[in-house]
Amino acid sequence: MSLNIVLVEPEIPQNTGNIARTCAATGCKLHLVRPLGFSVDDKYLKRAGLDYWDLVEVKYYENLQELFDTYPDRKYYYLTTKGHKRHTDAVYEEGNFLVFGKETAGLPKPLLEANKDYCIRVPMIDDARSLNLSNSVAVVIYEALRQLDYPDMR
Repeated sequence: MSLNIVLVEPEIPQNTGNIARTCAATGCKLHLVRPLGFSVDDKYLKRAGLDYWDLVEVKYYENLQELFDTYPDRKYYYLTTKGHKRHTDAVYEEGNFLVFGKETAGLPKPLLEANKDYCIRVPMIDDARSLNLSNSVAVVIYEALRQLDYPDMR
């Protein structure tokens, strides 16, 4: 069982391609929640993921509820600049879902309010609005994998 990376309504194909490449290199599964801001045949998406596409398991969902219904008993962490806990404060387990929002708006406010105890953030200076999505995903994946002692990685 690996970590699960969820992108809710991603908008920029290059970010999703980079994230797919990171998932491939780390053994994480990638879950994409529609609507996507691009075609999965987009040349920028494919180029950013390079030749790693066959190494990553990608699943698609029409909405977040479909994802939750498919995996009702899993632990979800929600990444948001509004989180009160740092990503390093979370205690990760294999099979956790790390949920990231779209580049321009993040995750829906009602979702964050309903899951305050599981909202986490990557620390940054006050004047910075947010990190690039693919960078944020990489930072959190590697912290979770560090805590898990990098399973199946050399």
